[in-house]
Amino acid sequence: MPESRIGWRSRRLLLASLCLFLGLLPPAAGGGPAPPPVPPSGLVAEDVDEDAGRAIALTWRLSPDDTAGDTLVTGYYLERATSPSGPWTLVDSTSAGVHSGTDPSVRRNVEYFYRVIAAGPGGRTRALSITGPVQAASQWLNHGRAGVLVFMVMFFAFVIYYILSAQSGRKLFVRRIPGIGAIEEAIGRAAEMGRPVLYIPGIVGIDDIQTIAALDILESVARMAARHDTPITVPVACPIPFTIAEERVRRGHSHAGRTDEYDPDSVRSVPPEPFAGVAAVSGIMTRDRPAAHIYMGSFFADSLVLVESGLSTGAIQIAGTANVHQLPFFLVGCDHTLIGEELYAASACLSGEPRLLGSLKGADLIKIIIIAVVIVGCVVESMGHHGLTRWMATR
Repeated sequence: MPESRIGWRSRRLLLASLCLFLGLLPPAAGGGPAPPPVPPSGLVAEDVDEDAGRAIALTWRLSPDDTAGDTLVTGYYLERATSPSGPWTLVDSTSAGVHSGTDPSVRRNVEYFYRVIAAGPGGRTRALSITGPVQAASQWLNHGRAGVLVFMVMFFAFVIYYILSAQSGRKLFVRRIPGIGAIEEAIGRAAEMGRPVLYIPGIVGIDDIQTIAALDILESVARMAARHDTPITVPVACPIPFTIAEERVRRGHSHAGRTDEYDPDSVRSVPPEPFAGVAAVSGIMTRDRPAAHIYMGSFFADSLVLVESGLSTGAIQIAGTANVHQLPFFLVGCDHTLIGEELYAASACLSGEPRLLGSLKGADLIKIIIIAVVIVGCVVESMGHHGLTRWMATR
């Protein structure tokens, strides 16, 4: 083909493209952009019941262009504003064929306006109308948590009943935990050997529940040590537990009728850094040679060093913690170990305080009931009855 003819064709193609770009020529059949989809309608906004006023549910009628096999609609956008004039904020989006959504980011008792926009290859359409105002409100009762309410009422009823029973003089049966019984035996052995008792109420502050439980146990241990005329040493790292530990030891001696034998220096301050504190406690073990080491509360990597130092002195060691990652060290290095909830039960078993015993008995009874309900639920669910499952489900 001659070179001049090729150049002429190129020039014609370039000229046609330029005219099409400037709108001087009509587009080819079937090659134009898709039109925007027809907007959806019938947007309804309602407060979600029993959700503490946190969400608003939105439903609408699909766009007439949103049909099976059609690609004019690709999704919907939900926008929110605090006034009909805007500004509008995108709160949710859905795919084609979905006619409902939720706005989970509202505030209670604030008026909101909503609109829904259809989007497709041809762009977005303007909303037909604006819905609102609508408010999210909280309700007094959440019927979806009726099961939780029933178990809470049962728990408090059991606790109050057992507290009143204990205060009336009734002896409540509490299963004796071997580690708790070993505490008094260890203190008795220390008295026979004429050596002190070392008690460590964890290494963290008063904001840890295990520290509170350990300080409750300390009063009972101090009372038993005073009855056996055995000195007690309590190293404490944090300032607030230090003050409480002093009061607990003093009260323990007072309840034992040995107030004059209370030694204010029995509670000692050690460095708050874990391994520095462990070094100080190891020095006490080496110098004073306590016959019984009692570790109660929250411990971390320092527990292994404490246990090893205690083993080197030949003392009886009793530990209790709810830290799962430290239990292996106590189990292999101590004579007795209180595991998990046994730490919290120890203060009730040792003190015999009616309020503690009542709480312990009430908690144990509600646990038994919950286990029984779970077993019954598994059976009835396997049989195809879902009423109990729906009642227990919360929302």
